[in-house]
Amino acid sequence: MRNEDLLSSSVSARLNEHGFASRFVSFEHVRELKDAIEKAHSEQLFDEEFYRYLSSWFDFAAPAELSDIRSVIIVASTHPALKVTFMLQGQPHETIIPPTYTYGTDQEACDCITEVLEPRGYRVITAKVPEKLLAVRSGLAKYGKNNITYVEGMGSFHRLAALYTNAPLFEQSWQEPRMLDQCQTCSACVKKCPSGAIPSDRFLLRAEKCLTFHNESEAPFPEWIDPSWHNCLIGCMICQNVCPANKPFIGWIVDEATFSEEETDLILRDAPKENLPPETQEKLERINMLKDSKLLSRNLNALLNARN
Repeated sequence: MRNEDLLSSSVSARLNEHGFASRFVSFEHVRELKDAIEKAHSEQLFDEEFYRYLSSWFDFAAPAELSDIRSVIIVASTHPALKVTFMLQGQPHETIIPPTYTYGTDQEACDCITEVLEPRGYRVITAKVPEKLLAVRSGLAKYGKNNITYVEGMGSFHRLAALYTNAPLFEQSWQEPRMLDQCQTCSACVKKCPSGAIPSDRFLLRAEKCLTFHNESEAPFPEWIDPSWHNCLIGCMICQNVCPANKPFIGWIVDEATFSEEETDLILRDAPKENLPPETQEKLERINMLKDSKLLSRNLNALLNARN
């Protein structure tokens, strides 16, 4: 077995031990990811606001701190949805955070890979590339009709993370994007999406209509969004909860945190995070919302107002 194969097998084995699914591809393919984004924009498949959002997040150039990148690693970690309860006027208000927003495993994956590669003289850093597109083209995942990725054994209840390394890992696959076989004859998500973001006349999501896109932004919600559509503290679970491919995972929810009346009031008033009690900060860190206090305040107000 070649040294390249041994190295790749060692990284895969370490990731598998920690519950990660993974694929390796050459850094040369990053250019194809960029071209796909630009092509969709040139064909007016992206709303300009959404394209600006993508442009501000993705970085397709090799970073200065690791200019000799040879491989890209895409990993998936399975997660439940999180239940978060806010007490208000003596009543509990339960909300959901989808699996995608559990960020802690990003660092865990990086640490696993580093443990294998660093002793051999290689480095690993986070990559800011389109993880969903990378996962599908690498063969790690398939697209659903809702443009969400599905990983075998995880459904859409997973989080993706991409990493660069200067280690020569063997390329496991590179293919055209594929959709789940079940999607060919199913339109459950198309029918259930309240905003019409999942079209029947094209494959690409109409991101500018997607509730997730708007509740990840700190801007005021557009007037066309019906308050009754809000169903999560961030993101949206409507299309995932009706998807037959998710049947084994629907209902996989972990009770993660409960905020008291006083804590809820501070959050609704968007109190600066440094003014929050330590125990409140700890809870927000646990649900990955401490850095997004303005977003949290706006979304929680929208959820609670919709229920009144």
